[in-house]
Amino acid sequence: MKSNFRLAAIAGLLGAALTFMGSSPAFAAGYVSSESVAQYNGADRMQKLIAGAKEEGKLTVYASLPPDDFNPVVQAFEKKYGVHVTVWRSSASGILQRAISEGRAGRYEADVFETNGPQLEAMYREKLLQPINSPVLKSLIPEAIQDNNAWTATRLNVFTVAYNTNLIKKADLPKTYKDLLDPKWKGKLGVEGQDSIPWFAGTVQELGGQPGIDLFKQIVAKNGVSVRRGHTLLANLVASGDVPMAFGIYNYKVQSMKEAGASIDWFSIGSAITQPNGVGVAHMLRHPNAAVLFYDFLLTEGQAMYADHDMAVTNTTVKHKLPSVAMQIISNKDIIDNQAKNQALFNTVFNGMN
Repeated sequence: MKSNFRLAAIAGLLGAALTFMGSSPAFAAGYVSSESVAQYNGADRMQKLIAGAKEEGKLTVYASLPPDDFNPVVQAFEKKYGVHVTVWRSSASGILQRAISEGRAGRYEADVFETNGPQLEAMYREKLLQPINSPVLKSLIPEAIQDNNAWTATRLNVFTVAYNTNLIKKADLPKTYKDLLDPKWKGKLGVEGQDSIPWFAGTVQELGGQPGIDLFKQIVAKNGVSVRRGHTLLANLVASGDVPMAFGIYNYKVQSMKEAGASIDWFSIGSAITQPNGVGVAHMLRHPNAAVLFYDFLLTEGQAMYADHDMAVTNTTVKHKLPSVAMQIISNKDIIDNQAKNQALFNTVFNGMN
């Protein structure tokens, strides 16, 4: 796999004399910094985390993963540690907007964020996340550990092309994007219009920049591309035949639907644009021990559960099925830095907006 990420040095360790915050007066009064919990690396780290989490008794997570994928992980954590988890769900952009609004207002309701990489990178830039020093980091692929170490990739979202197997034969699948200029694709194409912008930016870059932009404009002009918001929604529309083929769909969702008997499958045109997504612990929060414990859980036992849902996970000790395609892992930093430009480009090509 090609990657634009590099492994950064983990933040300096704090001494074993540091104590966890679960029983401190500061914690009882409201929000605390998670730094002492986040950086502690003593031999009794896990025992302290568990004891502190049980004392706190609860945890709040903002998550963009669909309930079917995230609920089993949450329930397993609750059962193992006796900590109640409240999950607030929204899109990745909705989570970012709420996190920033609450942070600027001095309200820190979320302890943990489980969402897309660009949004986590943006939270880091807003100083909303706390780097974690966990022994599990050594078991992850290098691309999982971001330069700032303020958030960690739990999974790789592999953007692919989904198609309805009743309406499109495998032998007729396009081998290049130029093949989509064929009139037979008129009225049959769709694209996810909310979180697939990184896919589009990466694909255009793979196609040489301006030539790729021009090609997609021609495809839209000749055969049309329906823009739908939401990967699960669009995948369901593909399975039902309302949108016979669609770009920018997460492969794990299609794979799960396929294995459940839906009339859907996926493939990739060229290298599959792949985005690291993951988990971040809030810098100011109410339940620091439970938050770091949940962070560790997502990167260990939670990985196997994600893999059971056909996700490409980042822990190398977990047996899972990686997509059998070449992957181009993109930089979330580049996505953030070029967000306005890429959004405008996407709108111009697919929505006819200038």
